[in-house]
Amino acid sequence: MKVLVINSGSSSIKYQLLDMSDETVLASGLVERIGEHNGLVRCQLFPDQNGGRQVQLEEKIPDHQSGMRRAVDLLTNGENGVIAEKSDIGAICHRVVHGGEDFQKPITINEQVIEAIEKNIPLAPLHNPANLDGIRVARELFPGTPQIAVFDTAFHQTIPDHAHIYALPYEYYQEHRVRRYGFHGTSHKYVAGECAALLGKPLEECNLITVHLGNGCSITAVENGCSVDTTLGMTPLEGLVMGTRCGDLDPAIHVFLHRQLGYDIEKIDEILNKRSGLKGICGMNDMRDIHAEISKGNERARLALAVQTYRNRKYIAAYMAVLGRVDGLVFTAGIGENDPVVREQSLQGFEMFGIKLDPQLNSRREKSPFLISAADSKVAVWVIPTNEELAIARESIEVLKSTND
Repeated sequence: MKVLVINSGSSSIKYQLLDMSDETVLASGLVERIGEHNGLVRCQLFPDQNGGRQVQLEEKIPDHQSGMRRAVDLLTNGENGVIAEKSDIGAICHRVVHGGEDFQKPITINEQVIEAIEKNIPLAPLHNPANLDGIRVARELFPGTPQIAVFDTAFHQTIPDHAHIYALPYEYYQEHRVRRYGFHGTSHKYVAGECAALLGKPLEECNLITVHLGNGCSITAVENGCSVDTTLGMTPLEGLVMGTRCGDLDPAIHVFLHRQLGYDIEKIDEILNKRSGLKGICGMNDMRDIHAEISKGNERARLALAVQTYRNRKYIAAYMAVLGRVDGLVFTAGIGENDPVVREQSLQGFEMFGIKLDPQLNSRREKSPFLISAADSKVAVWVIPTNEELAIARESIEVLKSTND
């Protein structure tokens, strides 16, 4: 079956077409700057899996419907396309950021599901409306084709009460659903499954720590295959130091910034989400730039790296305590997969827990999973590239199978 995975943002549509018979990518692309006069459509087509060709178009994309139509046109464009017609696509899979407490697994989309996603807009006001735009357009363009929603938050719905409840008046949870939800769930679930396979054990028998480090960062404690704690909270702001997001901080800083500098809540929110993290400390949020500046003696860049990796160490150690027994630790996402310095510093001092890296193995760069722990390490440490599109497609296929059984 050919499956189209859609990640719809407020002004963009990221998409990937996969043939799930052998899990190959037939095409991937991005529609950008929707609603602006200088829209951009990119599509990498792999009709024969021999490098393929890239198409890039600059034109006005007035709305999501126009953007989706343009992407589908490229997929079915005569001899250069990868499918003959739209009906060749057997299912449409949608990444939805926030499912609240309504969804613990992927689900076939119907009107009730759409209403539930709408209900959770207050929990993800920037993301869920855009996800809904993609769903509505796809349902219009592909009538009769099964559409499945896969939620970033679903994997973390197994987190127990004592780990997801905040120490606030309990009615805030009862009436407004204020609690830890966690994100990057699709990525954490995918690499946990891959790690279990590499360890030669069923996921249900594995205790793992999965470390997703990109511009957004999170760590998850996985006990017997289930998420039992994660660093991101009610929003994607809590936890680790990220590219532009602050992560954990004293909540009274909000009051301080308001009283001392006169900032309103909107400005404070913008500072914490877009001007903090690595960027706030050293003016850069790309780790490659930070390493380059460190080599030139930039102390602020060195500090930013130290702050981030120190926070990583704190949470990894905390989740070792939560789990008790750890079978494997996984680094994934852009920084986790490609930055040996961050990996090394994030596990600095962990020899006392029996975790040892092999410096030579850690220095490798691979596109497939590779082991970076020493032969005598008590915990296997892996670098496993994440593949959220494939994970979404796999989960959607399982939904279709269960529906047809």
